[in-house]
Amino acid sequence: MSQSIAPVLTDQQVDDSPTLTFEEYRVYQGELDVQYELYKGKLIPMPTATVLHIKICEYLVYKLQRYLAAHNLDLVVKTGLGVRTDEDKSRIPDVVVCTQSLLEQAAGRPGAGILDFDEKPLLVVEVVSENRRADYVIKRAEYELANVPEYCIIDPKSGKQKIRILALIEGEDGYTHTDFFTGEEIVSVVFPDFILSVDEILNPPLVEELVKAERAELQESQQQVVIERQRAQEQRQLAEKLAAKLRELGVDPDTV
Repeated sequence: MSQSIAPVLTDQQVDDSPTLTFEEYRVYQGELDVQYELYKGKLIPMPTATVLHIKICEYLVYKLQRYLAAHNLDLVVKTGLGVRTDEDKSRIPDVVVCTQSLLEQAAGRPGAGILDFDEKPLLVVEVVSENRRADYVIKRAEYELANVPEYCIIDPKSGKQKIRILALIEGEDGYTHTDFFTGEEIVSVVFPDFILSVDEILNPPLVEELVKAERAELQESQQQVVIERQRAQEQRQLAEKLAAKLRELGVDPDTV
């Protein structure tokens, strides 16, 4: 998650908060309803997301889930899933795509749900909020170090709206990035035929409305199937009546 309000400490600042190991962080119990990331052993509290932030994440999860199902991929899309990026660093991206087996491994361990350093997700997504440097610089370096194949930064801030796709390209040293702006469509590197409108991501419809429309379309399709079946049955009955009439007249309907 990219909404940290805790500043990154410099060498000149004094920090007397406890330093945690990764294992201590995994089982750490802080304030209720507050998530924490780990940066150089220090806890970073994550504040409540804005409504736009929530809508963007829900829309991406909705689209990705349907994409993965349509392509019959054994992958999952999750929010709130941690990703360990270094010995004493762990992030909570807004959206994570990983294999089902990795999710099950994380579920089998005590404490928070976190993919360990050698359990790479295929894609992580961060929606930019106040701490822009964290998403564009600090987390970029962490995800690159962790060899995450694709890192997507969604920047909804007015006047700076864009989506940046950073990917590990064969033959390149580290991440290569491409920026997509309003009026364009993003193209994923990991999922090359997963294409979405930048405008729709930055100003997404409510997922509830999409689900309603999806259900209405399904019901209409089912009704059409029923109508076609009834029509076919009526044609069969008409054909049977015609055949019976021909037999009454001494005509074999199979020879007509």
